[in-house]
Amino acid sequence: MQNTPFRIARWVMANRLATFGVAIALTIFFALGLRNVELRTIFSDLLPADHPYVQTFKDHPNFGNPLTITLMVKRKQGDIYNIETLNKIWNITRDVDLAPAVDHDQVLSITTEKARYAEATPEGIDVQPIMGDHPPRDQADVDEFRRRVEMSPSARAFLISQDQSATIITVTFIERLLDYGRVFDYMQTLVERERDADHEVYMAGQPALTGWVYHYQHQMLWIFAITLAALVLSLVVYMRNVIGVLVPLAASAVAAIWGFGFVGWLGLPIEPLIMVVPLLHVARSFSHCVQFIERYCEVLHHVKDRRKAAEISLGVMMVPGTLGIVTDAIGLCLIAVAPIPVMERLAIFCGFWAFMLVPANVFLTPLLLSWLPAPRNILKITGRAGDHGVHVLIRNMLRGLSTWTFGGRARYTTIAVLLVSAFCIYQNLNVKIGNPVEGSNLLYSESEFNVAVARINEQFPGLNRLEIVLEAKNPTNPNRVARQAHTIETMARIEYFLEKQPNPPVATLSFADYLPEANRLFSGGNPKWLPLERDDASVGAAVSALMFGTSPKAFLHVTDFEQQNATISLWYKDNTQETVDRAIEQARAAVDLVGADHPDFRVRLATGSIALQQSVNDAVEHYHWIILGLLNLAMFISCALAYKSVTAGILLLVPVNLSNFFLTAVMVAMGLGLDVNSLPITAIGIGVGIDYGIYLLSRICEEYQGHKDYGASILASVATTGKAIFFTASIMLLGILPWYFLSELKFLADMGLLLVMVMLINMVIALIVVPLLVWLVKPSFVKRDDLIVGEGVDLSAYITDDTELRVLAAR
Repeated sequence: MQNTPFRIARWVMANRLATFGVAIALTIFFALGLRNVELRTIFSDLLPADHPYVQTFKDHPNFGNPLTITLMVKRKQGDIYNIETLNKIWNITRDVDLAPAVDHDQVLSITTEKARYAEATPEGIDVQPIMGDHPPRDQADVDEFRRRVEMSPSARAFLISQDQSATIITVTFIERLLDYGRVFDYMQTLVERERDADHEVYMAGQPALTGWVYHYQHQMLWIFAITLAALVLSLVVYMRNVIGVLVPLAASAVAAIWGFGFVGWLGLPIEPLIMVVPLLHVARSFSHCVQFIERYCEVLHHVKDRRKAAEISLGVMMVPGTLGIVTDAIGLCLIAVAPIPVMERLAIFCGFWAFMLVPANVFLTPLLLSWLPAPRNILKITGRAGDHGVHVLIRNMLRGLSTWTFGGRARYTTIAVLLVSAFCIYQNLNVKIGNPVEGSNLLYSESEFNVAVARINEQFPGLNRLEIVLEAKNPTNPNRVARQAHTIETMARIEYFLEKQPNPPVATLSFADYLPEANRLFSGGNPKWLPLERDDASVGAAVSALMFGTSPKAFLHVTDFEQQNATISLWYKDNTQETVDRAIEQARAAVDLVGADHPDFRVRLATGSIALQQSVNDAVEHYHWIILGLLNLAMFISCALAYKSVTAGILLLVPVNLSNFFLTAVMVAMGLGLDVNSLPITAIGIGVGIDYGIYLLSRICEEYQGHKDYGASILASVATTGKAIFFTASIMLLGILPWYFLSELKFLADMGLLLVMVMLINMVIALIVVPLLVWLVKPSFVKRDDLIVGEGVDLSAYITDDTELRVLAAR
């Protein structure tokens, strides 16, 4: 009696043209969606939507907006107080105001109206821009400019370096209009144009970082092309026949068209940094195809009929192939559990692509094999051509390896595996969540961006800000909350508390910091009037003096236009995770000190680059374990049902989780943190491991029906299915390793090395730990002859011309 997989196989091969026609129609449909595919970064989609810090950012986007580029103009010799430098700063400021998607109200430099000074005159307080409506034309203008700077504490603290050799220009962009590629090209051209023998210009900020990723996008595509060429060349060298090269290419191309076309029809942009995952899908497709082709060649050697060999191979490989692909796809879909839009899109895109490997690899592959000419080197592929050739070499090596997984030697392998596992599990305790370096780990430390970050941090309070927002409960309150004495006092208390910490912020700034000087000037310039009275009338008078003749836009960095909401800005020298954790902890303690709830306002944590980085790290740390837990549960249920054994589910979970521990230990050794970019790699690593484990365990079940001995079954399985596992892992290693040496994008180089380790670790674990566990546990399900996962076929009983496919349990 035939089982369901063989009945499906017979139907598919009996309706080859119709099945192939459906595949062609689907490919045409999805190909039409390719025209809508777009590689694009959306900043807000990188953030967890449900995190309180992200909600604060969305409610108050003007406070500490991370979509800001900072330019630093540094005089190589001397200070900035000369006509040439000040004219350069004037011109750069005007040019950045013409950049695409710029928020004109959020451009700040010492040449803009927001940079102001105040002085007392007989007529009252005179508040004017530090630089007038033109740059200095002579030395007298330069001297006057210097005098005005001396009367502007804010400019001296935040816009001009302490040694007076550098100044910064900040420009914020509107997200809905932001095209990172256009903005980066414009700003980088400006930076390169303004550098000269006397001046250096540096550019940093999140839009600049994303722009550098876009800049390296063409290089990334070339490296991917080299990888694909290396994979194809490996197929040619290993297979040395038409089907071994053409079928994996065709199946992988079809799955890729379906995957990209699907997101094209949905109109979902693809984040450029996750393009390593689709490339891995191509490699996974190659892997499944090679497994199928190796089995097809074994069957064809006996059957001598391409169609029947394809049919038998489909019946044998359908369940383990589908199970491996589906568990892999489930892992990718579970990434959507993390409420980060870019992760949700990745799950939709790559999860659908992974599921499409079932029709593309499991069903399209045998259709192509049934039509294409039979390979002439079947004896070499199956290792029956004598004691020479690469296939025989690999087979003999794997046979030797397998002898350490059963019999007397197994005890030594067990001890070694336990010791290595214990060390790797210990190393997992040291894994970092988030960014482990100053600047960005996406680029090398000597990259232009990271050098700019370091130089700006040396000269100024820093690029990394944390914002504590004082939010009005009633935005229509006629008594503007930011003008109230209690609000100003609360700001001052928070700043004082933070500045007295053991590792305080480099600088703090709030609306409260502007009022004492305004109060002094308003009161005739006597220093004794610096302290404010604790009543709304005194504070209101100081605010009126400060704002007289000044647009509220000049203070949008500390309070909103209506002066209902305000912020306390805290600057930090770097954004390493230790700094971020300390900043958040101190800010939380400050809010606890003053209380979060007040009669007219609430104190909210937090926004700014520091808070948003922490929000992503919180989501990764939290949902990483949830994703791993759900993935383990899904794999356990799938494998337990497929093998009709709880033991089988547990047995397959052990090696994939060991692989994850090993991979995390490698990340620790490489200095990589677990973040939103590396999170998918861990899920993919588990998917790869379960694929290898399912194929090998299914072959052990099949071989046991003939050998009736665990050791012999392990030896035969590792030498056959293990050979395909070894090959696919090896070609991925050879194909991806060049990333590490060719890419100027550190992220791509690190991910390349990490993916190499994923393949290598999972290969070793599958070839050693899976058979070792089978030998140690000796599970009873392996002995069963009714498992569709380990179904075999009695090829010796098959007659080529027979019209009836006789499926038997292999004996």
